[in-house]
Amino acid sequence: MAKTLVEAQLTTKNARDKLSKGLHLRSIDPVTHLAYRKGIRGGIWIVRRYLGAGKYEQGPLGVADGALPANGVDTLDYAQALAKAKLWVINKQSDAKAKASGPVLTVKMAIEEYIQFREERERQQAGEGSLKRDTRSRLTKYVLGTPLANKQLHRLDEDDLVNWKNGLPHHLALGTIRRLNNDLKACLNRASAIYRKKLPPEFGQVVQFGLKAETANASEARRQVLPNDQIRALLKAARTIDERDQWQGDLFRLLLVMASTGARQSQVQRLKVADVQINQSRLMMPTSRKGRGQKQHEHTAIAVSGEVIDSLAPVLDGRSQDAILLERWRHVQTSPTEWAQDRRGPWKSSSELTRPWSQILLEAGLPSGVLPYCLRHSSIVRGLRAGLPTRHVAALHDTSSAMIEKHYSAYIVDAMDDLAAKAVTSLL
Repeated sequence: MAKTLVEAQLTTKNARDKLSKGLHLRSIDPVTHLAYRKGIRGGIWIVRRYLGAGKYEQGPLGVADGALPANGVDTLDYAQALAKAKLWVINKQSDAKAKASGPVLTVKMAIEEYIQFREERERQQAGEGSLKRDTRSRLTKYVLGTPLANKQLHRLDEDDLVNWKNGLPHHLALGTIRRLNNDLKACLNRASAIYRKKLPPEFGQVVQFGLKAETANASEARRQVLPNDQIRALLKAARTIDERDQWQGDLFRLLLVMASTGARQSQVQRLKVADVQINQSRLMMPTSRKGRGQKQHEHTAIAVSGEVIDSLAPVLDGRSQDAILLERWRHVQTSPTEWAQDRRGPWKSSSELTRPWSQILLEAGLPSGVLPYCLRHSSIVRGLRAGLPTRHVAALHDTSSAMIEKHYSAYIVDAMDDLAAKAVTSLL
């Protein structure tokens, strides 16, 4: 250091009042000082760090408490100024680390890399024709156009993520918010794994708690368990809308398979012609791509009724075994007011079901807040009420026993009570 530092008494207002005008320093560590610059009408806090070769860098912290009481934001007492100075140093060190190898990472860069990675994976798995762009659309519309997009990853904190969520449009459906939240979490988690050497060690926790799932919303969705008569009403309405809007059976078949198997729409969309086993009256449902581990099986055998097999007959005859089972017509605009059928292709995303689903609910006389996921919840509960073991219900629905027990415990208890009642025998 150029000079031996003279420690000034800065800890109390009375001590600072006795100081002369000018700059007074107090050590934080061997190269960092908390500085108090006293003027005619008070003082300000400054942090100063020695860079070597007689050079320093410094930054303003705020006004010292005196005429106004400390508020911890722009008017600081000694303890608050010291804490802010230490954070300033940490941020400077983090900035230097982030710049050490390549450009500084931002949320926007993480999103763009994730979209490219995800779409390339989809091309390899399903081909160019099955490429879904709903994730790209959601992230582009609701993240890339916000201040969060320009936030540097190493400076990202929980408040940034919470403020972004609070700023989402109020008209967004709960399901859209959950998908958007999960999309962004996947982006940031991928960046955390790839760039872990450039990011602070607590980055994963920032993402975890900043994008914490809305448990109340999830619980609300899981309460959407419909009795069998309402499921039948939904399927009847689906057939009506299908015929009215000339879906040629595509809409009805999709919902029938979802209701009969309880599988996620993303799984049903990947079914192939070969996955329909007519003689065994079952479907070989592709396992989901959820989770990080390697799945033990690529398909799950799910028994379905003969009605389901018969309804699938029109899309089985004369088709290749490797063809996607459930398709729909794609349309092209031929005039400002007219559209024409162009070609058939697989269902790509859940968003394609949004408009017809609202029409189906209206036709069936069900509340507009009922989600397509109710078909999965209802299927799980049917299995539990039928007395199937929890582990078997979990396997059929490609999930874990722990998840079933956590979210459907009330139905498990009811099912066990029913079985226990049947086991009661008169001994007199």
